[in-house]
Amino acid sequence: MLPVTEVEFRTSRSSGPGGQHAQKSETRVEALLNVETTSALTEAQKRRVVAKAGPLLRAVAQDERSQLRNRELALERLVERLREALRVERRRVPTNPSKAAKERRLEQKRRRGETKKLRRPPG
Repeated sequence: MLPVTEVEFRTSRSSGPGGQHAQKSETRVEALLNVETTSALTEAQKRRVVAKAGPLLRAVAQDERSQLRNRELALERLVERLREALRVERRRVPTNPSKAAKERRLEQKRRRGETKKLRRPPG
């Protein structure tokens, strides 16, 4: 699990409408994680994350009126970004078309050719 002590939180005023409350309170939260200095990941994991997402992971939340709720949302999004960067893509195993698939394709080509032949002017 990701230690919250290694995540840096920055707050600022949210954008958009909101009246007096939004003008005064810093409810927008930005969560930052320095991948190279975190103790939550092994060296191999760090290399994978840096290669995929860069050395600094960042997530922003300004959905809610509460700074605390936005902090939770930003942390969730940061963890999701980290998960996505750590995910290993499955290697595609190349396959050949089956005999039945080849026959279907050739049959469709034959039918299409017949249709076009019928469209030609007689002569």
